[in-house]
Amino acid sequence: MTEPITRLRGQHCLNIFVSYQLKERIMELAEKYDRTMADMVRTLIKVGIPVMEGLTEAEERILRDSISLARKLRKVRQMKIEEEGYENDQLKTEL
Repeated sequence: MTEPITRLRGQHCLNIFVSYQLKERIMELAEKYDRTMADMVRTLIKVGIPVMEGLTEAEERILRDSISLARKLRKVRQMKIEEEGYENDQLKTEL
């Protein structure tokens, strides 16, 4: 049997502060589609979460790829420096 979910009063509520412009846009949407402001905010949050997750994953991937590329470039530069040093050593021994 599953345990009953016990929740404290108000645990499901959020208080957020937004700009007047954002609030006005949400109110206009609510009026336009004949919905309550709370319904519009709930819908916007539900739609916005997957979008935010996608953006965050893309940022993480870009960061990982950038770090990987930087490491590869550093290795290539180090190999070139070592190669030039080796060539200079060979020239010195030939002279």
